[in-house]
Amino acid sequence: MTTGGTGALVRRPDGSTRATLLELLFDVVFVASLALTSTLLAERHTWSAAAMVLLMLTAIWWTWSVTATTTEFYDPQQRPIQAILMVAMVGSVGMGASLPKIASGHALVFAVAYVGTHVVRGIILITSLHQQRHRLAEIRATRFLFWFLVSGVFWITGALFDTVNWTLWSIAIAIDLLSAAARYPTPWLGRVPFDQYERTTAHLGERYQQFVILALGDIILVPTLQVSRGEFAGLRVAALFCAFAVMLLLWQIYVFRAGELLEAGATAGRPARVAPYTHLVMLAGVVGTAASFDLVVARPTGTTPVGWLLLIMGGPALFVIGRVLFTLLVSMLVPWRRMLCLILPLLTLPWAGRWPPLLVTTTVALGLTVHILLPGAVRETTPGLRVRQPDD
Repeated sequence: MTTGGTGALVRRPDGSTRATLLELLFDVVFVASLALTSTLLAERHTWSAAAMVLLMLTAIWWTWSVTATTTEFYDPQQRPIQAILMVAMVGSVGMGASLPKIASGHALVFAVAYVGTHVVRGIILITSLHQQRHRLAEIRATRFLFWFLVSGVFWITGALFDTVNWTLWSIAIAIDLLSAAARYPTPWLGRVPFDQYERTTAHLGERYQQFVILALGDIILVPTLQVSRGEFAGLRVAALFCAFAVMLLLWQIYVFRAGELLEAGATAGRPARVAPYTHLVMLAGVVGTAASFDLVVARPTGTTPVGWLLLIMGGPALFVIGRVLFTLLVSMLVPWRRMLCLILPLLTLPWAGRWPPLLVTTTVALGLTVHILLPGAVRETTPGLRVRQPDD
């Protein structure tokens, strides 16, 4: 703990926008859970497994996103907010540890970890804000807690069966996502006002960037572990370097003016509302890419199964699509020329199944390189944070 608990809980507009060390530790814990989702996807790369991993990934990401929003509106140096961060870390460990066991009777651990994190956060916030007589902030926290209690009924109920009731869990995650999109409409309290979304600072943009950069590290972490556990052969090492190249290319695609985009649309409250959804698409791409390299490093030669093709090509494509959606929804500008680069690897699909996995990943890396180096690609914002008008 770095401060006492007597200060104002609500973040001051002129307060520091830098992330605290506890927030960074919080990110690392959640990225570890993301690494487990990519490993699980590599082991069970079927449609049903992919849908399950996507649902779990969404729950893990939503926990991070809502908690990051909490540290945006409330001072992370205060003890109640630090307690919330620690509870969220415990919840992340519980969700991550139970991931491989969900289908074998341990779904309740995941559900309790997820629901408990959100409910405890709400209770801590409402209690602390009530004591400090922050009426408007208390109402906001109550709206969040109400909807997590509603979805929590479906999360817990769906985990009480011998096998997971995926229908109930799908309803639960849909409630969480849609209630946020609708600004948490709550009986007698109404919705979160638009002006509260306009109060975001550079802190929120920095938090999202930090998390995505850490998540991209999973692309190289997973195959590195795979190489270290097996034969140190030339083609396996080549696949590892290909993973490193793809990681750097995706990093370049993301960081290009990402922070400025988050600030450029802040006056309309757009970044705070759309970033959780667009970044979820990007993270799904990261998980798919990491899973694909786990497979390619294990067997870089031979033919490439359809499931592998979907991960190898679909992972980076999802990341780029998520980044383009983020640009579109914040700045109302679509980088059309760069979107065309997504098509290049897809042109090889009729033959790629007969290619070695390493060659397919190399093709994807080349497509991403063209995406980065394409001459005349449109910049999303100008240095002055004014949204640039499209010239395509």
